[in-house]
Amino acid sequence: METNFSILLNRSEEELHESTGYTALQILPLVVLGITFVLGILGNGLVIWVAGFRMTRTVTTISYLNLALADFSFTATLPFLIVSMAMKEKWPFGWFLCKLVHIVVDVNLFGSVFLIALIALDRCICVLHPVWAQNHRTISLAKKVILGPWILALLLTFPVFIFLTTVTTVNGDTYCTFNFASWGNTIEEKLKVAITMLTVRGIIRFIVGFSMPMSIVAVCYGLIAAKIHKKGMIKSSRPMRVLTAVVASFFICWFPFQLVALLGTVWLKEMLLLGQYKILDVLVNPTSSLAFFNSCLNPMLYVFMGQDFRERLIHSLPASLERALTEDSAPTSDTATNSASPPAEAELQAM
Repeated sequence: METNFSILLNRSEEELHESTGYTALQILPLVVLGITFVLGILGNGLVIWVAGFRMTRTVTTISYLNLALADFSFTATLPFLIVSMAMKEKWPFGWFLCKLVHIVVDVNLFGSVFLIALIALDRCICVLHPVWAQNHRTISLAKKVILGPWILALLLTFPVFIFLTTVTTVNGDTYCTFNFASWGNTIEEKLKVAITMLTVRGIIRFIVGFSMPMSIVAVCYGLIAAKIHKKGMIKSSRPMRVLTAVVASFFICWFPFQLVALLGTVWLKEMLLLGQYKILDVLVNPTSSLAFFNSCLNPMLYVFMGQDFRERLIHSLPASLERALTEDSAPTSDTATNSASPPAEAELQAM
């Protein structure tokens, strides 16, 4: 394989001095990813079992089922990423798994983020326009709309389809990375193509894959909170705590990684040609592991934080999940269009 130019995820020839702090930054992400794998498989697997096999199809269960499937599929790939990270980004699993694992990672990470935004939008509509939601929030419409996040996630994964492959260095180490060796005749042409493609990809991922979903979540829950405050529909402060936890956890988990990725995009040329901003290479693993941790938080934030969940958990975990998933769903039958709309308080308490 031609390897005269490739963008490696790890530049082993430029190793940093392994101080105690540096070593900790290498070990901590592995621990976090291990915890994410265990909690993500168990939590999302439980949601899939309950929402997919024990419950009647509703708009709410369809949304939660897709979110759980996205997070479960992503967390299932973590053992490969953990091994690669422990080997300082070397890839021992071959070309096929290089493509497949990272395609699954990108599709499900983006799909998860977009589904979170869609769930927030759905909740906002239910609270602000309960009559419209009662008459038009149907299962058939939900099945069509739910395709949007997956299609958008696939579009953002195209660079992985095209450019990601295994690259073997002169010392025999194999990496799963972007390779632009066939996209030009000279080193300068290949470098220009690489910088252009990775810069465009980075900017699009930051705007479409983070800023837009985060803005939708923040605006939706801001509108819900404003209605709670204006109408005084709920005396307890628990709904506000839940809303705050949802928005804060999403932002806290993803913002550090997105910031590092954006800075890496902005300073890509300096990093490649001049070897500057090495600190960004050090921060990639810790910030990405924090972002990935959000995949095991989603079941707790969107399902487990229903009102009185702790009391229900003592009695029956599957039953608790069923009640948490169904308690905020309006009637979703395609024929149910004339029944009275559910009280707004019930919608808010379900969060």
